[in-house]
Amino acid sequence: MAISPRTSPSNNIRAKSANPGPRSKARGTVVAVQQGRAAYAPTTLQTSAITDPVVAEKKLAMAWLHTAHFLTTAAQLHHLPELNLPEIAFVGRSNAGKSTCINTITQQKQLAYASKTPGRTQHINLFSVGKNGVHDGVLADLPGYGYAAVPKSAKYRWQQVMANYLVSRPQLKAVVMLCDPRHGITELDEVLLEVIRPRVTEGLKFLILLTKADKLSKNEAAKAMSIARLQAGGGQVMMFSAPKRVGVEETAVLLRQWMAGGLGELQAAQAVLDAQAVLDAQAAAAALLAQSLADGTADSGVVGG
Repeated sequence: MAISPRTSPSNNIRAKSANPGPRSKARGTVVAVQQGRAAYAPTTLQTSAITDPVVAEKKLAMAWLHTAHFLTTAAQLHHLPELNLPEIAFVGRSNAGKSTCINTITQQKQLAYASKTPGRTQHINLFSVGKNGVHDGVLADLPGYGYAAVPKSAKYRWQQVMANYLVSRPQLKAVVMLCDPRHGITELDEVLLEVIRPRVTEGLKFLILLTKADKLSKNEAAKAMSIARLQAGGGQVMMFSAPKRVGVEETAVLLRQWMAGGLGELQAAQAVLDAQAVLDAQAAAAALLAQSLADGTADSGVVGG
């Protein structure tokens, strides 16, 4: 529920001013968010006043993602709600910065839990995007993989849940993989890419975000992009930095475009496949991914995702 701004003499003066000045364009409203926290939300965008269509699209995408709010969390796949909405999943190693990325693109500091201890996300967390009670789609924050400082049985369990989600969740429309370009795409990342490759062929959208771009020189960033494009296997690749805002708006635009397509394209592609063959392939892929990720070595990073 929106909180009405307090009435004050200064507000009345600004309202009556004939020339409110350029700062009025940036004025927004304070809205109530989860657990009573307050966040700054932009007012309705006057896109007609923006002459550059690229700029207008970026602002719309960022405003749209700012509507994200917590929906539910699940330790098992069957606990997830069966929503008729497209979902975009965020995956990556335990120190790749998934939660930081989600918080950055939604412009909310604590929407997704970001910890200094890798591997803290052990459930599938869903966030709904949409305003005025209308849900446009869902962002899914999946458990990180490759961190070994937890009991192997527990790690295997949540990695298997993640694997089953990626290969069998019908609502899944796109996957965003986050990688630290200083380490490149690791063997565990490649295993995950192989597992989702059949779904990419079916129509699943795919993006690799090379995080922490601010820690690379221009030459290092260019080299990392070239290598990642060779390994992406049909997916898109972008540089991303939360502190420097590199790739933030571009990522938001892409996610909004993917959500706009709904579930129709993916469901149409899945419908032509033999159901039993799909189930067999998904079961084998899920077992392979879960075992491979559970056997992964510990990361050396300190930023959780």
